[in-house]
Amino acid sequence: MTIFLTDADVRAAFGWPEAVAALRAAYSTPPDEARFPPRTMARGEGLWLRTLSGVPGDGAPMGAKLIAASPRARRASYLIPLFDQDTVELLALLDGNAITGFRTAATSALAADALAPAGPLKVGVIGSGFEAQHHVRALAAIRALSSVTVFSPDPASRARCTDRLADLGVPLHTADSAEAAVEGASLVLCAARSRDERPTLRQVPAGATVVSIGSTLPEQRELGAEAIERADLIVADQVHEVAYETGDLIAAKKAGVDFAGKLVPLADVMSGRIQGRSDPDATVVYKSVGSAVQDLAVAAMCVRRAAELSLGTELPVTIAPVAK
Repeated sequence: MTIFLTDADVRAAFGWPEAVAALRAAYSTPPDEARFPPRTMARGEGLWLRTLSGVPGDGAPMGAKLIAASPRARRASYLIPLFDQDTVELLALLDGNAITGFRTAATSALAADALAPAGPLKVGVIGSGFEAQHHVRALAAIRALSSVTVFSPDPASRARCTDRLADLGVPLHTADSAEAAVEGASLVLCAARSRDERPTLRQVPAGATVVSIGSTLPEQRELGAEAIERADLIVADQVHEVAYETGDLIAAKKAGVDFAGKLVPLADVMSGRIQGRSDPDATVVYKSVGSAVQDLAVAAMCVRRAAELSLGTELPVTIAPVAK
């Protein structure tokens, strides 16, 4: 029968180390665009429906994430169906709201672990919302952090952020500017929408690893052209979308920055086909727009953990496969 996981079930079943391990396995298989096609967007009168679908190459459940949104009403719903690859039976339906935030941060932690220098990380964070907090928690679950410094324009927001992260037992600080937050950092997390779509980060510390998740559309900006030009390597979860559909790289290209030769897929780094960091002094950027690889890996992990913890509701009816 089909299992339904509510948002509360997903949160109870989720674990950062388990999510990173699931993503490591997912990104270690050879990339195949046929298995994970570009996401699609249907638009209506002030509405949109986005679909991210995939068939994992390791036999894990296939499925999709559907996002129905009404920007004018400031509301969205997330649904993830998972199907068995052998029987095409509907295994699970999940509320995908929490998974979206979890999978982004867990994938960033996976990338940061592969790209950042060895040893404890000094982290500078631009942003103070749930994405920024998720990213710090994901990192702390798999790497030692020597300190975390947070900047956001609102002093109350950055203080609230560090208060909520106090249970990690990591030295936490706040800064009055983005530049002060990232000074001397070995890892920079950019997880905030910029005001008026101006870049939130222009200068990058030498030798730092930068994680950028806040610019996923052409009209959004996060990294300035200077930061893109300075990067020795840019690792992307979705190379084509990062290159052509994010405001950061669109603006960098217009400014004359040639990044084509240094933009590589995360899957190639995780599988060892491409070396992630060749020099301790190199500046490396990981840029994410999100993908079905991430949603499906984390969703399947939550379903497995939910079964172990006796979470979820077995639906009284399901969708039966039919002969074709």
